[in-house]
Amino acid sequence: MRKKLRLALIALCCTPAAFAQVDPKQEQNAVTVDESAFTFSESQLGEDDNVSQEVTVLGQNNNAYASEVGYKWSPARFKYRAYNSKYVDIYINGNPANDGERGEFRYSLVGGLNNQTRGVEASLPFEDNTFNVAAMGGSNNYNFRPSAMPAGHRLSVAGANRNYIFRGMYNYSSGFNAKGWAWSMGLTYRYAGEGYVEGTFYNALSYYLGVEKMFNQQHSVSLVTWGNPTERGAQAASTDEMYWLANDRFYNPNWGYQNGKKRNSRIIHDWAPSALLTWDWKMDDNTKLTTTLFGKYAMYSSSRLSYNNSTNPAPDYYSLMPSYNYNVWDPNDLDNRTESGLAGWQAAYDYLTASKANRQINWDRIYFSNRAVSAQGADAMYYLQAYHDDQLTVNLASTLKKQLSKTQSLTSGFNVSTNKGMHYQTMEDLLGATSFHNVNTYVVGTYLSSDMQAMYDADHPNKEIKVGDRFAYDYNIFVNKAQIWSTYAENFGPLHYSLSARLGAQSMQREGKMRNGLALDNSLGKSKTAKFLDGGVKFGSSLSVGRGNTISLGIGYEKKAPVARTAFAAPQINNDFVQGLKNEDVFSTELGYQLQTSWVHANINAYYSRLNHVAEYSMYYDDSQNSFSYVSINGINKEYYGIEAGLNFKVNSAFNIKMLGTLSDAKYINDADVAYIKSQDGKSYKDVVLSKGMREGCTPLTAASIDLNYHSGGWFLDLIGNYYDRIYLYYTPVTRYASENLIRDDLGNDTYNRYDQAKGDGGFMLDASIGRSIYLKRGSLSINLMLTNLLNNTKIVTGGMEQNRKDRTNVNDEDMRAYKFQKSPKKFYANGTNGMLIITYKF
Repeated sequence: MRKKLRLALIALCCTPAAFAQVDPKQEQNAVTVDESAFTFSESQLGEDDNVSQEVTVLGQNNNAYASEVGYKWSPARFKYRAYNSKYVDIYINGNPANDGERGEFRYSLVGGLNNQTRGVEASLPFEDNTFNVAAMGGSNNYNFRPSAMPAGHRLSVAGANRNYIFRGMYNYSSGFNAKGWAWSMGLTYRYAGEGYVEGTFYNALSYYLGVEKMFNQQHSVSLVTWGNPTERGAQAASTDEMYWLANDRFYNPNWGYQNGKKRNSRIIHDWAPSALLTWDWKMDDNTKLTTTLFGKYAMYSSSRLSYNNSTNPAPDYYSLMPSYNYNVWDPNDLDNRTESGLAGWQAAYDYLTASKANRQINWDRIYFSNRAVSAQGADAMYYLQAYHDDQLTVNLASTLKKQLSKTQSLTSGFNVSTNKGMHYQTMEDLLGATSFHNVNTYVVGTYLSSDMQAMYDADHPNKEIKVGDRFAYDYNIFVNKAQIWSTYAENFGPLHYSLSARLGAQSMQREGKMRNGLALDNSLGKSKTAKFLDGGVKFGSSLSVGRGNTISLGIGYEKKAPVARTAFAAPQINNDFVQGLKNEDVFSTELGYQLQTSWVHANINAYYSRLNHVAEYSMYYDDSQNSFSYVSINGINKEYYGIEAGLNFKVNSAFNIKMLGTLSDAKYINDADVAYIKSQDGKSYKDVVLSKGMREGCTPLTAASIDLNYHSGGWFLDLIGNYYDRIYLYYTPVTRYASENLIRDDLGNDTYNRYDQAKGDGGFMLDASIGRSIYLKRGSLSINLMLTNLLNNTKIVTGGMEQNRKDRTNVNDEDMRAYKFQKSPKKFYANGTNGMLIITYKF
């Protein structure tokens, strides 16, 4: 085991904080979630920008499956029904909190605010709620009002061997005093000089401050502000060949030694200071109006080591691998299985296994090379750049809830928002060089380096770039949204049903801040405005048939506007929208059964969802043509379907057995249109991508769990066995263009060479937790130890992607090589045995 968990040391000297388990004598109410779920989610999700960040709906406690999966399966990065997180809506005090451009919720917005995110109203896809129409993947609404925070002091310390090793937390809430004032504050610090993965680090300070005034029985106003300024060194995925050479599945190519010290090239800075003003107006006993104004200024940057007229400095670059010289996959490939190739394989193997430094970034060599070319008056060969995604967001939302009668309710609302996304690249470090110019070196070969087409900023040709300057691209994306919605719910004897509808409008526009040489007339200034009208209807019902048996049915259809992230063909170059862009058609339905008695709680649900006209976007570098490509796929159709089941069996008053399972599929069902723009000429090319049969990536499509749960006398004990299978990696479209995979037989019949999608291994993982609550004369003390992957199964793949490069096998190709990209996807593996010890004192 790579990193031993030294429990005695952690117990004595750990100082950061986390929450202890909930008092066993108090069952969770409908809006409270086991805080350990957030401990797992925070350590496993949203910690690397190479992996899509996902959010799992927590689910109401009346669903034995949905209320457990977010906690139990988070180490495998499980996605609820394999949905992308843009199909899960997150709200704070009823105000939408998803990203304005991507449509996804970024967990870092509330990172470290464990106490504040405990109060949540969760709505599954066909459940009615008090804050909006539930999304296809469900919705969560966090209550950030100071009066909703548990009154008193809460001090917590914790130690772990995860992404951070220390955490300290302090929270205080006053509750309402005699004058109608309530105060609340929270502070969290998380730290790791080096995290679980070598070369990473973590430094984050989270804060929350709120005040609320109750003027009378009708009116109250709250104002809260929070943020999570974070600096961290990231991990990158690598190939199995490199993991084998390093003898380490947690090998991280992002770092190297500089003057004998470790330096990470991928530093992420993330801070989104936010403020929320909430007005609650209780008009009468049956009517309540809630209005919120939300503002956020998000600042996100990620550095990256890049190169100019030189070789790629990545230590796991494919041309450095032994298999670049010799085809280890195909014994019949005699052209790439020669004696000289085998000698090259051995030389590469010997070099990469001789020293750890040989497998990491060589910063000293980079500085030496840059100083050498600078002495000759040339530009930097290597440099550290940072891409920035900043956002200014303002949202206004209002919800009116009316209890029409004892059995009928009507909830309606609206929200409007505006979002300005600011995207640019800056020079972070010249790494010993003295000059660099804002020139597009990708066009060399098509144009001269002195041509206007080679200028990233044609109004300032050949501009010299200093540290901190913007270069390569600089543009804004404006997104404006408006929506009205309403839900009618009624209890009709044993039948509860709800009918919801929403109607929305969205506009988006690009504003270029540089005149790109490849689009001289179509890059600077504002683009045209794309406008979309969307909306949908949803019906949900549950019928009690007696003796704890309930049958539920839900069905919904909507037109969903595309997100700005996929709407532009090449936003770093020009103002063009994707051709044929239209609303997504989203159909979903669900049939469920529930049994709930004093000793058993069971749920089983079958679901089906169909999406049409989906758009996706990606970027990649084609080294065979020395070109960066912007790839837009449009007209994608997808299906999601499966069965999910949960069981909570009460053996006796102290012992429960909980079981979960899902068998699902999430696949592309057609070959979609693709358009791509090459940075070498700025031209658009069209094709068809052979996407039919591909699956959603980086989530187990089959999963099962059994939890032996003991709770008695203030003690908690859980032993959890989880099994994961059918884990696909994100597929790349660039190896699946129809024109490049066409096979024509002698009769003129056309077929296509279709490549299987890369997969990762699943497997069994054993987790455990043990805790104790102790009641003192003043307050209470809680101790909780959570352990993940006790059997140290590091073969389970938790994410990854196929490489965006094409194999070259034709002996007539100048760049023929033995290396097989399709056999070498990049992967992340599950952390080995890891844990967190948490001590919490409440008074």
